[in-house]
Amino acid sequence: MKPVALSALLALTPLAAACEDETLTGYAPGVYQLEEIDGERFEWGATLDLTEPGRISGQAPCNGYSADQAAPYPWFKPGPIVSTRRACLHLNGEAAFFKALGEVTLAEASGPVLILSNEAGREMVFRRAE
Repeated sequence: MKPVALSALLALTPLAAACEDETLTGYAPGVYQLEEIDGERFEWGATLDLTEPGRISGQAPCNGYSADQAAPYPWFKPGPIVSTRRACLHLNGEAAFFKALGEVTLAEASGPVLILSNEAGREMVFRRAE
């Protein structure tokens, strides 16, 4: 009986491995604070929440947002971004944030730093919030 139980357990091991999150949320879970876009300090404040598998969410300068993000790491490709629609004094910063977020295609996670970039040189630098 024991060999049968062991065989059954070993058969399930690949299935468990296949269920792991291969997206950015699986490699760099946490909430990140945006520090800069294209080398310029981002003064308006924005976050990127990577705590829900296969999704991104967070707070832009004015509005909360979320989107699916199912591309396997190191690729980054959010689906349509849904956000609230509050007006505020930082709408220009919010537009810059969403524009950059929609243009980056690669992710690099190293310790508390997360860099989203693309081949054209666009870059967003985030740091894990404490």
